[in-house]
Amino acid sequence: MTMSAATQNAFAIGLFSTTPPPSSLTAWNGTALERRYSVYRNNIIASLTEALVSRFPAALNIVGPDFFRAMAQAFIRLHPPRSPLLLAYGDDFPDFVAGFEPARELAYLPDVMRLEVARGRAYHAEEAVPLEARTLADVEPHRLRTLIFKPHPSLSVISSPYPVATIWAMNSGGRPLAALDDWLGEDILVVRPRMTVEMSGLPPGGAAFFRHLAAGVNLAGAADAVQHAEARFDLSANLAILLRSGAFTAFSQGTSDENRHDA
Repeated sequence: MTMSAATQNAFAIGLFSTTPPPSSLTAWNGTALERRYSVYRNNIIASLTEALVSRFPAALNIVGPDFFRAMAQAFIRLHPPRSPLLLAYGDDFPDFVAGFEPARELAYLPDVMRLEVARGRAYHAEEAVPLEARTLADVEPHRLRTLIFKPHPSLSVISSPYPVATIWAMNSGGRPLAALDDWLGEDILVVRPRMTVEMSGLPPGGAAFFRHLAAGVNLAGAADAVQHAEARFDLSANLAILLRSGAFTAFSQGTSDENRHDA
């Protein structure tokens, strides 16, 4: 005998609560309904918790396993997955943590987790061949201004008022744990140009510059927009990162009227 759609829906919703099982359910032998239902509930919560553990290893290391699992389970009950594919489950976990009162004193934690999300997305992004510096050699100098770059599918930029890349590295085995004397913010370019996810620190104005380019603003438009907002912006330094990082895969020749600032 199959369950009705309403009963199936109640069954699924109930898995993410601590309330008694839906009243429409019955056990095959009429006994121990709550204990049997709890098996499903515990398995679901446990499996989703482990999915979040695997996605946020640095955050786990920062707060410890017990705290992380408690935080993850609070998130899971309010934000059950909407897809059977769990690769993207937890993308909004950092936003939840930003408002999670027990983690309030760890103000940098949500941004560290956003960096982990960006790295995960980059790892699973579509493959694409990065742009090589020599391909720009044939472009006439006066036409460089109107170039429009195609972003690599794995590209993202993380900006934080905290040294999130440094904190991430200390909690991921990339560098030893140590006291942080410099708590200046960091802007990080995340991309997987080949087989490995790579991160590049961006100089002043670099985050805005790369976001403009990724949104389709031509080279001159992106540079002009950033220079108006950031006096320390160094176009040459950022172009060097653009070519070295593999953040873009191709370029096209735009026109002068595509000098947009709408990114």
